[in-house]
Amino acid sequence: MRGPPMKRLYEPMAYDTEAPIGSWWEDSGVEPLDFPAAKGDITTEVAIIGGGYTGLNAALQLREEHGLECVLLEAAQPGWGASGRNGGFACLGGAVMSTKTQIKRFGLDATKAHMAAQMASIERVADNLVRYNIDADTHSKGELLLAHRPDKYAGMQHEARFYRDTFGIGFSEIPKDQLAAHGASGPEFHGGIISKAGFALNPLKYSLGLARAAQKAGARLFGGSTVTAIAKEGAGFILTTGTATIRAKKLIIATNGYSADDLPNALGGRFLPLLSTIMVTRPITEDEQTAQGWATDLMAYDSRHLLHYFRLMPDGRFLFGQRGAVTATPAATKAAQQTSRRDFERMFPAWRHIKTDYNWAGLLCLTRNLHQFAGPIPTLQGAFAALGYHGNGVAMASYAGRAVADIAMGKPVDLPPIMARPLNRFPLPALRRWAIRGAYVKYQLQDRFF
Repeated sequence: MRGPPMKRLYEPMAYDTEAPIGSWWEDSGVEPLDFPAAKGDITTEVAIIGGGYTGLNAALQLREEHGLECVLLEAAQPGWGASGRNGGFACLGGAVMSTKTQIKRFGLDATKAHMAAQMASIERVADNLVRYNIDADTHSKGELLLAHRPDKYAGMQHEARFYRDTFGIGFSEIPKDQLAAHGASGPEFHGGIISKAGFALNPLKYSLGLARAAQKAGARLFGGSTVTAIAKEGAGFILTTGTATIRAKKLIIATNGYSADDLPNALGGRFLPLLSTIMVTRPITEDEQTAQGWATDLMAYDSRHLLHYFRLMPDGRFLFGQRGAVTATPAATKAAQQTSRRDFERMFPAWRHIKTDYNWAGLLCLTRNLHQFAGPIPTLQGAFAALGYHGNGVAMASYAGRAVADIAMGKPVDLPPIMARPLNRFPLPALRRWAIRGAYVKYQLQDRFF
C-alpha cells in the first residue's frame, strides 16, 4: 500500500513496499506472514510504528512484562525492512564512535556500561531464539576482523589487547601466515583477530519468528499500514493510515533507517539512512572452498572504513555485503551491485567463476551522535524511539526495543548513559545526504592510502 509522500531522504524506490526485494532469505524456507491492514477506528494503550527487531521486541516486552494492549503498524509486513534483509550478524557493535573516544567523552564507567549492553544484546537474541522456539539457522561463534593492509594488523592487535584488558572480552590474534590454517586466507588479508562474542543467523527467520511470538502474546500486528500522519490529542496521539485511525496513549517509533523526517517532526534531521548492498552466491563446493583457502563459517569483515562484510553459510553459499551507494535508483543499484561483484572477485579470486544468485539492498541508520539511542523524544511528550544501530542492529535493536518499551512504561532501566543521550540534529540537515558523497570519497582515499 502506498501512502502520500513523506519527507524521506532517498528516492521512492528505497521505500516501495510493493517492489520485490530479491533476497536469499526469502527463498531460504521461510513461511511468509500476511497480517491484515489496520481498518476503521482503533484504540490502544501503546502504538508502535515499525515491524522490525525494535518494534517486535517492544511489543513482546509490553505484552509479557507489562500486560499492556499494543498495536504494531508496519508499512509492508514485519521483517520487510532492514530486519529481514541484513547480513545476519548478531554481534558486538552499533556505534560508529570508537571505544577510546567514548572513554574520553563519557568516562570509563559509561563506556563499560555500553559494552555490557552490547554483550547483553547478543544474549537477548539467543534468549529470544530459545524462548520463542525460532529456528533461524544459527551457526558459528565469534566474529573475524581482517586487516586489509599490513599496517592495519598491528593496530588491530593493540585493539584486541585493549578490549581484553579493559572489558574482559576474549580475542584471539591470527598472523597472516596462520590465516590459511583457520580457513580464512585471501590476497587482501594480512592478519586478523577473532572476537569470541556473537553468532550468525538467518535474519528474516528471526524477524518472522518474533512476529509470530508477538501475535501469540496478544499484540495486534497490522501489515500494509503506512502511518502518514501523527497528531497530538490531549496527552495521547492520533495516527492515520490509508484505512484506519489509531488513538494511543503512548507512541514508540521503531523505523530506524526507514524513518521519515516528518513522522514525527521532532526526529527530523537527527538520523541519516545509508544504503548497503548484499550479494549471495550459489553454493560453493568443498573443493572450491579449498582452492580459495576460505572454509570458515565465522562472520567476517575487513578493516576498511567502507568495509566489506561476508560469511560462508550452512548450505555453502557465500554472502558478501558492502556500503558505498548514494542513490536508490535502478541505475545506481545496478552499479553498486557491479562494484560489489568486482570487489568479491578481487578479494576471492579463485571464485571468479562462482555465480551470484541473489542481489539486494537496504537502509541502515547513522546518527549525528555516532551511537544508538533509546528513550523519550524531546518536545513530544508521550513519544519514544529507539534507532541508530549503524549496520549492527540484529542484536542491539533487540535489546533497544525491550529497553524503550520499559522506558515508555516508566520502569527503571539500566540503560547505558551513552544510549540515553538525546539525538543531536545534523548541521544543515536538508543537505546531509550530500555529505555522504564527500565522506565516501574521503573514506575511499583513507582505505587505499592510510
